[in-house]
Amino acid sequence: MFKTETVSIEWGGKTLTLETGRIARQANGAVLATYGETVVLCAVTAAKSVKDGQDFFPLTVHYQEKFSAAGRIPGGFFKRERGATEKETLVSRLIDRPIRPLFPEGFYNEINVIAQVMSYDGETEPDILAMVAASAALTISGVPFMGPIGAARVGFKDGEYQLNPSMAEVAEGRLDLVVAATDEAVMMVESEAKELTEEEMLGAVMFAHAESRKVIGAIIDLAEKAAKDPWEIDLTDNTADIKKKLKDLVGADVAAAYKLTDKSARSNALNAARDKAKAAFADETPQTQMVAIKTMKKVEADIVRGAILKDGQRIDGRTTTQIRPIEAICGFLPRTHGSALFTRGETQAICTTTLGTKDAEQMIDGLDGLSYSNFMLHYNFPPYSVGEVGRFGAPGRREVGHGKLAWRALHPVLPSKDEFPYTIRILSDITESNGSSSMATVCGGCLSMMDAGVPIARPVSGIAMGLILEGKDFAVLSDILGDEDHLGDMDFKVAGTAEGITTMQMDIKIAGITEEIMRKALEQAKEGRQHILGEMAKALGEARTELSAHAPRIETLQIDKSKIRDVIGTGGKVIREIVATTGAKVDIDDEGLIKVSSSDLSQIEAAINWIKGIVEEAEVGKIYNGKVVNIVDFGAFVNFMGGKDGLVHVSEMRNERVEKPTDVVSEGQEVKVKVLEIDPRGKVRLSMRVVDQETGEELPDTRPPREPREGGDRGPRGDRGGRDRDGDRGGRRRPGGDRGGDRDRGPRRERNDRDGGNGGGEGDGGLPGFITGE
Repeated sequence: MFKTETVSIEWGGKTLTLETGRIARQANGAVLATYGETVVLCAVTAAKSVKDGQDFFPLTVHYQEKFSAAGRIPGGFFKRERGATEKETLVSRLIDRPIRPLFPEGFYNEINVIAQVMSYDGETEPDILAMVAASAALTISGVPFMGPIGAARVGFKDGEYQLNPSMAEVAEGRLDLVVAATDEAVMMVESEAKELTEEEMLGAVMFAHAESRKVIGAIIDLAEKAAKDPWEIDLTDNTADIKKKLKDLVGADVAAAYKLTDKSARSNALNAARDKAKAAFADETPQTQMVAIKTMKKVEADIVRGAILKDGQRIDGRTTTQIRPIEAICGFLPRTHGSALFTRGETQAICTTTLGTKDAEQMIDGLDGLSYSNFMLHYNFPPYSVGEVGRFGAPGRREVGHGKLAWRALHPVLPSKDEFPYTIRILSDITESNGSSSMATVCGGCLSMMDAGVPIARPVSGIAMGLILEGKDFAVLSDILGDEDHLGDMDFKVAGTAEGITTMQMDIKIAGITEEIMRKALEQAKEGRQHILGEMAKALGEARTELSAHAPRIETLQIDKSKIRDVIGTGGKVIREIVATTGAKVDIDDEGLIKVSSSDLSQIEAAINWIKGIVEEAEVGKIYNGKVVNIVDFGAFVNFMGGKDGLVHVSEMRNERVEKPTDVVSEGQEVKVKVLEIDPRGKVRLSMRVVDQETGEELPDTRPPREPREGGDRGPRGDRGGRDRDGDRGGRRRPGGDRGGDRDRGPRRERNDRDGGNGGGEGDGGLPGFITGE
C-alpha cells in the first residue's frame, strides 16, 4: 500500500503544498504541487540503461496546460490539447535550463520530466509551481540529481520587491523576474523590466534567491519522508590517460588553431586536429573511441580557458571587455515598412518591421481565455548561418526562446496603443552566427522599428556575457563568441536602454554563480551596451517621423457609445458598406474608438467623413460638400456629411428663376450647400444659391424680396379642423349624414369642388401647387 506524504509552508502570503504517494505511483518520482488554487502534477521517469554508443544526456521536459484546469474548452476546430503552444515551449525551457547542469557528467540515461497544469485559479501563474514540482519529483526519484532547486517570481513596484505577484500586479509594476537557484547559488534568470538599474536588478535576483531557499527546505523535508533509494551508477572518470595522450599529440595544434581570428580558418584547423586525434585511436574499441572524442572537447576547453585566465588572451585576440566591430545599415530593403542589417563580428541579422491594423493582431487561446497581442517578434536560424547542412522548417524550441528574449527586450519601450495604434511584427533572419544572435536581433529589431517610424521611448541594445571560472579565479567576457559560449561556464544576456535594463537572461553550466560574479557581469555589460548604442546611433539616432510609403495609415476617431449601433448598422450593413465603398478598413471597439486604416489617405478621409456624417448633427447655417443623389420635379436631394440627405428646392438653386432642376444639376454632381433649416422631424432644407460653388464661400443673398400678394395678407386662417363643408364652424360634416352612425357615405366630391377647399387661387385660403383638379 502506497503512503501519501505531504509538506506545506506559508510562502508569499499563500500556502505551498507538496504531496507524493497518491498519484502517478509508477513513475520514478511524482509530486502534486498546490499554491493557492493552482495545482501542477509533475512526473519523472528515467531509463534504467543507456543505449549502446550514446554519448549525450537525453533530458526532455514537457510542460502542458490543460484547458479544463481553468474550466475552459479549447477554441478552434480541434477540441483537445494539441502541439505545444509558445507559452508551453517557453515554460518547458524554463524548467530545463536550471536542472540540466545538476546531473553528473557522464550520466546518459534518458529522463522525461512531464509537468501538467491540473487546476488554475486565474491569479497564481503555474510556471513557478511547475519548476518547484519538477525539482521535488527529481529529488525524490532516486536518479543522480544534485538538487534540489527552488524558484520564485519577483515584481517591483514603488521601490518594493513583490514575491510571486499576480499577472495583474506584474503589469502594474516595473519587473517580471523568474529566478531558479540551489541553496548555494543562482542557476537561471529570466526577466522583463521597465528600465531598472543594475542595482535594482541585482537586488531582485538576491531577493528571489533568499525566497527560493524556503522552497528548497520544503523539498528536502519531503525527500526525507518519501525519497527513493539513490541509483547506484559508476561515473568514475577514467579519462586521465586519454586526456594526457591527446594533449601531447594535438595540444599544440589546438592552441595554434584558437589563435586564428577568422572563424572558418579556425574551424578548419580544429577539424584537422580532431582528425589527427581520431586516427590515433583508430585501433581502439568503439567505446574507447567515443570517450576519446568527448575527451578531445575537454582538451580544447582547458587550452582556451587557461589562456583567458592566465593572460586574458581570447580566441580572436580581444581583451575581456572589448566588443567586436559593428556595422548597422537602416532602410536596407526598399519595400518593407522598416528594415536594418546589423552585423557584429561574424554575427549578422536582417531585421524587418511590418506595420498592420488591428485585424493583424495575434490571437492567443490560453488558460486565461482569448487574448490579443499587437507586438510579435519571430526569430529564424537557418543552417547556412553557421555553414552547415541541416533541417530547415518550423521553428524549434531554441528559436522560440531566442525570439521571446528579444521580444522582452523591446516590449518595454513600445508606444501605447493610443499613441501608435498599429500591430507590429519584427522578423529576424540570422544570416551569420558566431555568438549571441539573439542580442543581434535586439539591436537590429530596434533599428528596424525606428526605420519604420515606430515612436519607441529610447533605443535598445543587447550584449551577451560569458564566464570562465576555475576555483576562485574567474574572468567575465563581453560579447562572447560561439566557442566561448560552448567552452565557458555562463551565458548571460543583458539588454536595455541608456536609462536601464529591459531584459536579463542567465544560464549556468556549473552549480551556480555568486553575487560577486553577477555584479561584475552587470557592470561590464552596461559598458558594452553603451558602446553598442553609440554604434547604432551612427546608422539611425531616433525613430523616423514619417511612416514608409508602403505602410498603412491609421486615423482614430472617438464617438459617443450611443452612436456605435448607427455606425455598425443592422447586421453590420452600414460598416460593410463604408468599407466596400471607400476601400478603407474600419475597426470599432466597445468604447466607441474607431480606427480607420488604408495606405491611401483619400480612402481614410472618405471613410471618416462618412462616419462623421452618421454620428454628427448638421448645423443650421453651416456649409457642406455634398453630392446630388436624386432629382425630382421640385428640386434635388443632396447627400452631405457622408450619411445625411437634404432637399435643395428648385427655388434655392440659383438667384434667378429655374424652370427645371436638371438645368442646373445632374445626378452624381458634387455641390456645395448651406443648411437653411432642420424641421422637428429631422428633414433638412438646403441652399446652393448662397454658396460659391467654386470656392465654397458664403454669398450674400441678392435675390429681391418677394412682392406682397394681391389682396394683402391672408390673415389668420383660423382653426381648419373646425370647419364644416359649408364653411360654418361646427363639427365637420360629410355627405351621407352624421359620421357617428352607420350610413351610405355616397360618392365623395373632388377636393377642388369644396367650398373653401384647398384647390383655389392665392388669397382664397388654399395651398397652391400641391393638389390639382380636373
